[in-house]
Amino acid sequence: MSCTPNKRKCTPVPLSETKARNAKPKSKPYKLTDGDGLFLLVTPAGGKYWRLKYYLAGKEKLLALGVYPEVGLADARERRAQARKHLAAGIDPSEEKKQVKRQANLRSLSSFEVVAYEWLSNREHVWSERHYRTTRWQVEKHVLPRLGNRPVAEITALEVLEMLREIEAKGTLDTAHKMKQVTGTIFMYAVATGRAERNPVTDLRGALKTPVVRHRA
Repeated sequence: MSCTPNKRKCTPVPLSETKARNAKPKSKPYKLTDGDGLFLLVTPAGGKYWRLKYYLAGKEKLLALGVYPEVGLADARERRAQARKHLAAGIDPSEEKKQVKRQANLRSLSSFEVVAYEWLSNREHVWSERHYRTTRWQVEKHVLPRLGNRPVAEITALEVLEMLREIEAKGTLDTAHKMKQVTGTIFMYAVATGRAERNPVTDLRGALKTPVVRHRA
């Protein structure tokens, strides 16, 4: 705190990067305040955590803003400003943060890779061991490197076509057609389990070259 000369009223001094960096742990947790609810919590173990104290509907709440020094003072202040904007709009920043995290978890559970492995697992007891291993190997080699990390509901027909074109360019037309069929079946499974609304592979009818069938003499 700093006090104005000849006045008893004291005004808080904003936190500096140097003070945050040099803060040493004590026997008990303590705070280094920056103003407008933002403070750096220093723990006995030496951890430094940004926190924002705010009030909503008359209740005091805390919002975690990151760990120092990964999140510096300037970034912490920017996050405080964003949280204050949300509060001004009637949005609880803590609940919004939880919602973002829930959506991120849902996206990870709905990636093409997760859906593909689920589908393969469901087919393992139906197929022969050789067929299962071959199909899984082909999916892992040709499909997952391009589509695996993408949310299955956001994958477009063009993305699937680009993946199939890469296989086709290597001259393995039969493999390209098989991966088209397998990928379409995985999308059908995604639709059935509520993680996609449609199968984009149906838009690719006639998009690949037709393998030449050679009849034996």
